[in-house]
Amino acid sequence: MITADTEVTDFRAQLVDWIEANIDQLLPAYRDHGTTEQLLNHQRRVQRLLFDEDWMRWGWPESAGGLGGTRLFRAILGEELTARALVHTAAFSMPEVLGPAVVRYADPAITSFAVPRMLRGDELWCQGFSEPEAGSDLGSLRTRAVPDGGEWVITGQKLWTSWAHHAARCIVLARTEDVPGSRGISAFLVDMDSPGIDVRPLQTMADVDEFCETFFDEVRVSGERMLGTRGEGWAVAQYVLSCERGPIFWQRGSWLVHHLSEVAHFVDPDDSDSTRQLGEAYADLYSFLARSRGTQHRIADEELLGPESSIDKILIAAADQSVFAMAKSVLGNSTTDRSPTDFVRSGCIRGPRPSMAARLRSNATSWPANFCTCQGASDGRRRDRPAAVDSG
Repeated sequence: MITADTEVTDFRAQLVDWIEANIDQLLPAYRDHGTTEQLLNHQRRVQRLLFDEDWMRWGWPESAGGLGGTRLFRAILGEELTARALVHTAAFSMPEVLGPAVVRYADPAITSFAVPRMLRGDELWCQGFSEPEAGSDLGSLRTRAVPDGGEWVITGQKLWTSWAHHAARCIVLARTEDVPGSRGISAFLVDMDSPGIDVRPLQTMADVDEFCETFFDEVRVSGERMLGTRGEGWAVAQYVLSCERGPIFWQRGSWLVHHLSEVAHFVDPDDSDSTRQLGEAYADLYSFLARSRGTQHRIADEELLGPESSIDKILIAAADQSVFAMAKSVLGNSTTDRSPTDFVRSGCIRGPRPSMAARLRSNATSWPANFCTCQGASDGRRRDRPAAVDSG
């Protein structure tokens, strides 16, 4: 039985047992990547199952419909699901990006009503930050919010709003004061079915309609939906962005471990270029995991991440590029009929999840014996699984 005081190692063990017992319910019904609608419908179904069985509630405060306990519980849940490719990392991470800010800054009544619905998958939320001329420079945003009695009237345009056409709510940054830069910005939790909102999906070159441009034409929002106080939007934004460095990067790393393990099946041990690329991808990925593990513990200790967390972003980007470049090279030269894009759509893992190191060794017994050894370990012991947030 799990309680808020359960050790993270015990939490992981019980979670893995539950996943193995319920794997058929967790597997997506579609093959390959699936459409956006299929992906999100699957995620809703998984989240409802996780929430109703309490897994999705651990690590969240009781005021938000959670059951308490360390935030490491949330990191472990995401890790174990994405490492089996049971959920899409980007979609499953949205509660971790937006939920904590609502818990911290929203009116308690809104938190107690809205956050459980998001955790259960009854609602998908999106993030209204970037604009056509305010991407990396968020302080240049032009969307405005004007007070009108007990309401605010929002007018402007947002860009790259992931899954806005499927979202029930959106955290929107808008300028509420006539001052430049990051000052004078406020944040609002806006219902996406409000009159005046027009969402237009953007089709990417990969034929995916994840991103949207979202227009707000005099959208009226209750003053109770402001997150924090007037002019505190920059602090809310900084907090949301710091959450992007947390469990969602850890989930992405686990997803990459799974897919690097998959593509390793096609590496010829006698091909020096392929084995070199695999080793470089492995090193880049585990460099990130070593760094990110510390970040998860800092978050669990309620430490607000600063600009140094950008190192996590740099490392996960390098690992991402390294794994995909290696897959393109190896699968492009392989005799398999799988294309370089097939590996990112590979099937989910049934049963116990073997460590990546063990899987690599089982498929390449002629590689150097120390290939999968953690060289940084002072005791020289072999690490048979990815660095886990609950490892000592």
